[in-house]
Amino acid sequence: MSEPLELKKTLNLPKTDFPMKAGLPLNEPKQLEAWQQADLYQKILDARAGKPLFVLHDGPPYPTGTIHLGTGLNKILKDLIVKTKSMAGYYAPYVPGWDCHGLPIETQVEKELGGKGKVAPAEFRKLCRAFANRYVEQHKKDFKRLGVFGRWNDPYLTMSFDYEATIANAFLDFMEEGYVYRGRKPVYWCLFDSTALAEAEVEYEDHVSPSIWVKFGVLGGGKNEAGKIGADVSAVIWTTTPWTIPHNRGLAFHPDYEYAVVQTEKGKLLLSADRVAALQSECEIKQAEILATYKGRDFEGMLFQHPFLPIQVRGLLADYVTLDQGSGIVHTAPGHGSDDFNTGQRYGLEIYAPLDDKGVYTEGLPEYKGKDVFTANPIIVKLLADRGALLGHHSYKHSYPHCWRCHNPVIFRATEQWFIGMDAIPLPGKGSHSIDGKKSLRAEALAEIPNVKWIPGWGEERIYEMIEKRPDWCVSRQRFWGVPIIVFFCDACGAQLKDFAALRNVIEWFKKEGADAWYQHSPEELLPAGTKCSCGTAKFRKENDILDVWFDSGSSNLAVLTAKNGLVGPGQDWRPADVYLEGPDQYRGWFHSSLLVATGVRHASPYRSVVTHGWTLDEQGRPMSKSLGNAIEPAEISNKWGADLLRLWVTSVEYQADVKMSERVMTQLSEAYRKIRNTFRFALGNLGDFDPSRNTLPTDQLEEMDRWMLERTAELVRKCREWYAGYEFHRVYHAIHDYCVVDLSAFYYDVLKDRLYTKALNNPARRSAQTAVYKITSALVRIAATILVFTGEEIWKHLPKSAGEAASVHVALFPEASELRTGISAAQIAAWDLLAKVRAEVLKALETARNERKINSGLEAKVLLGGNPELRAKLNNHLTQLPGLFIVSQVDFLTAGASDYRSELVPSLEVSIHKADGSKCERCWNYSTHVGENSRYPTICERCSVALAEIEGAAS
Repeated sequence: MSEPLELKKTLNLPKTDFPMKAGLPLNEPKQLEAWQQADLYQKILDARAGKPLFVLHDGPPYPTGTIHLGTGLNKILKDLIVKTKSMAGYYAPYVPGWDCHGLPIETQVEKELGGKGKVAPAEFRKLCRAFANRYVEQHKKDFKRLGVFGRWNDPYLTMSFDYEATIANAFLDFMEEGYVYRGRKPVYWCLFDSTALAEAEVEYEDHVSPSIWVKFGVLGGGKNEAGKIGADVSAVIWTTTPWTIPHNRGLAFHPDYEYAVVQTEKGKLLLSADRVAALQSECEIKQAEILATYKGRDFEGMLFQHPFLPIQVRGLLADYVTLDQGSGIVHTAPGHGSDDFNTGQRYGLEIYAPLDDKGVYTEGLPEYKGKDVFTANPIIVKLLADRGALLGHHSYKHSYPHCWRCHNPVIFRATEQWFIGMDAIPLPGKGSHSIDGKKSLRAEALAEIPNVKWIPGWGEERIYEMIEKRPDWCVSRQRFWGVPIIVFFCDACGAQLKDFAALRNVIEWFKKEGADAWYQHSPEELLPAGTKCSCGTAKFRKENDILDVWFDSGSSNLAVLTAKNGLVGPGQDWRPADVYLEGPDQYRGWFHSSLLVATGVRHASPYRSVVTHGWTLDEQGRPMSKSLGNAIEPAEISNKWGADLLRLWVTSVEYQADVKMSERVMTQLSEAYRKIRNTFRFALGNLGDFDPSRNTLPTDQLEEMDRWMLERTAELVRKCREWYAGYEFHRVYHAIHDYCVVDLSAFYYDVLKDRLYTKALNNPARRSAQTAVYKITSALVRIAATILVFTGEEIWKHLPKSAGEAASVHVALFPEASELRTGISAAQIAAWDLLAKVRAEVLKALETARNERKINSGLEAKVLLGGNPELRAKLNNHLTQLPGLFIVSQVDFLTAGASDYRSELVPSLEVSIHKADGSKCERCWNYSTHVGENSRYPTICERCSVALAEIEGAAS
């Protein structure tokens, strides 16, 4: 007979090359390089060829600097959606893009040049293009470092020739359908950048303005009793823009409000009866006696004397007058406000705004002519005081519109601009995608909104209200870096060329040379030979303005969702994207402009669903910024913790609300990651000798506990796939984390150790455990791979595979819950659910016994259980499995005496802990009364005797 085996060598201890320490910052770049060399993104698309199409359309960021945490959050969320759809069996290409035109890039280039106007427009555009390209390349590296897959070698750029041609063509479609007009209206105007701004380009910040109360003397007129008011009465207005007083052309009253003439120590004053107390407080008026009251409608047509100009202004009616601030009489300057303009149009008032592009008065009194509006504010306040028209003056801090890029305060200024009419009815049969109908652009866009799925749901109401109330879209900008407005004017008669076939010839130039062609060729070159104005002449001049950058990005659906990009179905030349995902500011930005462009050109929404994420904040809830010193950039996180940790953070938070980031948060997540990683490492260590094609047991041969855990894993897979489909990534993260840490590491894998380590290599109970561990690991790594893209790939490399399985986890598909179902009965599931609860209670009793020094470890314990007859019967059905389940040496039932522990979780359960009977087995460390019965191996228990007999039998 051979020599006895060395006991330690008969144990199947875990073996794996999968390291305990991840070393993500060092290893992730190596994995990226391997993916690039293998062209993994294309392999994923090839594997999904012919599957249903899913398109997430990328909202283009500006390439103006390194990406910040909010950009990283955005791109990772998009990548999660694309990867989850791909692994769910969809053909899900991802075409990233950049918004390369506009003020952000112009501003940066002007900084590099040392100011504005340093070079000719054509050269300036060349510098802007080079700047954008430089940062596009930087962004690509940054996004790829985060594990984001996509068509990085051929992204979409709004400055590409084809894209610029698409933008220009879309504008011509709008013009041909009758939406576009040129008009003089008040628009947001940036004095610093000398350009009009869209509402989406305006941000509100705190600003201190002069708050003034001003008198306009009554001259006469009015209706009913108001017509008898004498010239010794002055109407009172309140404003925070003294610089607009020279351009006042009326005073607006609410027709239904009650107005009063009030006797004060500063004279007789006319204002809303409800605002008399406010007047006294603001203007330090002690005496205020109401002499008479009138309805606002009676002041229509009354004339008032301008406080310092030799003009009379009229009384007007307007329902936007409110009583929350001011006097209830609104100072109306039609050249400097939307409401003012509309009221002025109704009453035929002069739209007066004599300011140049820098906000300097070109007309007016010597005191302020030649000065900019903000410099003029104190001058006009003094002028009012000198004329005896100033009732009150103080500083007023309030939220005021600022330019989104230079952060300087803006003004409302009436200028000649190009507009898209929101309420214009498209002309029948016009435009390249026209449909005959009578809906306005506003009505058509509003009709599309309920057909879109908005996540969160409040998005629908937000965008509906914005579209419903928005003014006409000012689409012209007085800049150079963008797509020019394709308009020609006749040199002879000044008429606009409306020959759209001729205008579309410019599109062909753009396809060949980009929008630079507009600046490099004459009108005669750009237009077809023989193009003439209706007056008969053939000489034209070009429009100088460019299109709003939001029109550029809003046209992305037309330029990108095409057959050329593989983002449409068979026979389609365009289709809506399945989802857009951006931050909450895009309801007035890209979500908004995309909807208007798509409905204007394609008469359909550009998206089927819209997902919104929140802002990134620091631990104190403050927005992150370099100036505050609280910014944590994605590159910093990747270099210190790894991109997988950043991705874990993205999925750990409820991203639809604002999300917080800090060093402490990352430290906590690194611990969570370590636990998840170690769970996978345990599984891989115990599958070293497992070949799925040879060692997998049929379901009916699995141990009942293994079948129960596979059933639980199937349920986890089902829920995770549902949550992925609903973009509820935080639910997936927490489910995976808890399953790894609580269900597997602390419970199932802990229980399996005895079976995996001590049973003979091919023992059915051990192969049953390995079969379950393999299936659970294969399912979990595929579910987790969309989150932990690098770690998932690393696990996949070390996981045993069957023939034909994908080389990369990202080419593989999500597990189906049905793959893990075992046919276990509801009664069996209920029994194991109960046993899991009993185990939790037994562990509490064991912990108490350890603390009381009754035992040093669980294997030194004998557990006695008590309970009512029903509970005892259920426990008795699994009595032989309970020692392994509790990780103790013996389990029996209480017969007499008091218990150590009474359960509140399991009714009637009692637990008593005693020292185990017998001696400690040298091999498995369980205690048994049979140790010493095996003469060949006198230090082992009866269980190990069976295992060694199997091992020696297999060896022989």
